[in-house]
Amino acid sequence: MIFRILEEQYGAKLAADKAAKASANVDRRFMQLALTLGRRGLGRTAPNPAVGAVLVKEGVIVGRGWTQDGGRPHAEVEALRRAGDAARGATLYVTLEPCSHHGRTPPCADAVIAAGVARVVSAIEDPNPLVAGQGHARLRAAGIGVSVGACAEEAARDHAGHIHRVRDGRPHVVLKLAVSADDKIALPGRKPIAITGEAVRARVHLWRAQADAILVGIGTVLADDPDLTCRLPGMAAQSPIRVVLDRSLRIPSDSRLVHSARTTPLWLMASEIAEAAAAMRLGAAGAEIIHVADCATTPGLELHAVLRALADKGVTRLLVEGGARVAGALVAAGLVDEIRLLRGPISIGADGIDPLETLPLSAITASPAWRVRETEPIGDDHLTIFEPA
Repeated sequence: MIFRILEEQYGAKLAADKAAKASANVDRRFMQLALTLGRRGLGRTAPNPAVGAVLVKEGVIVGRGWTQDGGRPHAEVEALRRAGDAARGATLYVTLEPCSHHGRTPPCADAVIAAGVARVVSAIEDPNPLVAGQGHARLRAAGIGVSVGACAEEAARDHAGHIHRVRDGRPHVVLKLAVSADDKIALPGRKPIAITGEAVRARVHLWRAQADAILVGIGTVLADDPDLTCRLPGMAAQSPIRVVLDRSLRIPSDSRLVHSARTTPLWLMASEIAEAAAAMRLGAAGAEIIHVADCATTPGLELHAVLRALADKGVTRLLVEGGARVAGALVAAGLVDEIRLLRGPISIGADGIDPLETLPLSAITASPAWRVRETEPIGDDHLTIFEPA
């Protein structure tokens, strides 16, 4: 008799564990879809996070949404709008906690409650002090079941820009490095050379479209005269804000960046004592001049101040493309959150330009401070993504 009772209890526990596991798998599957939808807004919703949302009822998707361009409407509101009356009794999967505060629109938590949603599955809690668990608390108080944590690691990565901006007062900084087989980025004399192939260039342009802003130093502008736009077919409008560290406003008036400043925003980060005449000339051409403090210990602008200024203007995701001096300074200052190292098959030679100027590349590739998150071949080239250990 005792053994039969124990057997029944054990069987019941196994059944409960199996059901819980199946439910968790379902939650992960629909959250993966919400994450995919949210990524449609990357680079287009700042300063708001690019959130994805899916409404599911009896295993069927009845509504989906993602944060729209400019940050409004929010993903939850879009999903509820598409679902209509079918939202009543449904489960909402959302990549970030629904907001609970009044901004330019009413709280999403209130919209979820009013729609009659039965359960909400959030990937992560919103670190914004205006939310920070209050959205979930409001839902629970209304009798809605709330689960938090499905695909949390992926969601934290997708929302890293929002998290860094509200928590640290700066954007999430992604450093892109394209190096030769012998760890160089340019020919002697800083002359540019094509290191990677067309497949990598297409990937980089996609990264640009998913960033709020792209940053380079004035040395890169003088050497390469770049456009820094997204040149994928049909995606020119998704080009990021171009940011140049130009302490003394040396950028030429006939550069491609200045010529296109009225169509794609150009921000020049300059010293507080930069010449007023240069600022007026460049401002008249359409560039925006942002003055920040000089660094007290080394030549150049104070990088923490640069990032704070960008965050204050709404930038959450910053892609850094060069050059060696800027890359090395950001890495040395501990201001890089992700490194995308692209390696091509060509060799440049010992006289080529090192990618981090004053630091060896091993400061990333062989440092315990960095770990490899993923690797991927791209055509004849190779991508390795590093993140802080």
